[in-house]
Amino acid sequence: MKQSLQLRTSQHLALTPQLQQSIRLLQLSTLELHQEIEQILSDNPLLERLDDPLDHSVRLLADGAINSAPAQAEAPAPNNEEGAPAPEAAEGGEGGEVERGESEGDWGEGSRASSGDGDDDGRPQLGAVGVTLREHLCEQIRVTGVTARDRALAELVIDAIDDNGYLEEQLDEIHARLPEELEVEMDELRCALALVQSLDPVGVGARSASECLALQIRAMPGVPLVTRRMALKIVEGYLSWFAQREFTKLKKALDCDDEDLREAQAVIRQCNPHPGAAFASSVSDYVVPDVIVRKSKGGWSVSLNNEVMPRLRVNNVYANLLKQGKGEGQMSAQLQEAKWLIKNMRQRFDTILRVSQAIVERQKNFFSHGAVAMRPLVLREIADTLGLHESTISRVTTQKFMLTPHGMFELKYFFGSHVATEAGGEASSTAIRALIAQLTGAEDPKNPLSDSKIAEMLGEQGMVIARRTVAKYREALKIPPVSLRKSL
Repeated sequence: MKQSLQLRTSQHLALTPQLQQSIRLLQLSTLELHQEIEQILSDNPLLERLDDPLDHSVRLLADGAINSAPAQAEAPAPNNEEGAPAPEAAEGGEGGEVERGESEGDWGEGSRASSGDGDDDGRPQLGAVGVTLREHLCEQIRVTGVTARDRALAELVIDAIDDNGYLEEQLDEIHARLPEELEVEMDELRCALALVQSLDPVGVGARSASECLALQIRAMPGVPLVTRRMALKIVEGYLSWFAQREFTKLKKALDCDDEDLREAQAVIRQCNPHPGAAFASSVSDYVVPDVIVRKSKGGWSVSLNNEVMPRLRVNNVYANLLKQGKGEGQMSAQLQEAKWLIKNMRQRFDTILRVSQAIVERQKNFFSHGAVAMRPLVLREIADTLGLHESTISRVTTQKFMLTPHGMFELKYFFGSHVATEAGGEASSTAIRALIAQLTGAEDPKNPLSDSKIAEMLGEQGMVIARRTVAKYREALKIPPVSLRKSL
């Protein structure tokens, strides 16, 4: 094979560190963005943050006295007329950049709303420690006056109860784990379980859903004897039929009419199948909107949520050192990284605002009339309008939220597939799901609508949709099938 030397020209895209950081910041959620900024602040001393979450907290001096001096004594930089961050100063020589470091970094100043005269002064509050189910049960055992041995066995049973209030292990399994020298009999464990089942909340310590409901029905006051007996028969022998709404089989097995079965059903519905769930330590997840949509005279206006916009700037002390030529090479690189971050942060929020405005412009009917007026929308349409790539729109709409008069929605909520109509148009899948929710919400409980009937009713409105598609949308809305929606 003969060797040769050839010269070729080609083009390729190189991702610079600044571009990589811009892409990364764009795809982060609000929580992840603040975590990323805190990490960068700890690594780069030339970057500082003005919106300290503890600005309004009480600060103590070394001797324990309260520091009454304000945390930030510097005057905020002015904003433009629209309330957006002040534009970055033009980049010139290094000296000029350092001289204007404070102004070009101090963007978003004044975005924090001034605290009013209300009771909430913005100080962080400590949440109260909740009582667990085990602590609640053990406290009741201590005041019952039982012997130390019975209390120990009752606490042994309590340790085997899960968060929902059910006994995870069988009594014989608990008995097998006990040492033989304790000489614990099964009857003692049964008495300990009966003691636990008599505690609050009613139904705790049950070994099955049937036993849990039966314990609550027996303790329920003001229930007629006939109705109580029928409810106990249902939960102890026909609970599966009751869950599947097999009312015809239940009436035949119990030899009762609709009125008797309806009264027993009302009693069972008052029971709690998870009596211990109220003591579970569940942490609520809060979503902070990135953009806010409000009604204005000219239509719908979109604005950024200033509370989630970090206020960053270049540190003046280090900037002056660089201006005087006393800084090292590493400090100059950190100064450039700080300016990159400030610029990329501004570009991130500007892109989010532009995409949100384009979405609101195309979904005006949704904001005026609700989900039933949602129109089909794809990423390509927004990308072509703004001159961006589809991947950029996808990053912007992921884990970014919009606060609207109809609630909080992720930006991806406004994009969806479409269904053809008889007139040759298109209907959004979101609008179809809203129509399905409306139809099932207004149906007759005694004669609920089947998936085929819903598809037929949507067809009368000009939407060509199959029964399986209706079933898929119904399951996405967490609406039970027709057999489980039927009532007496």
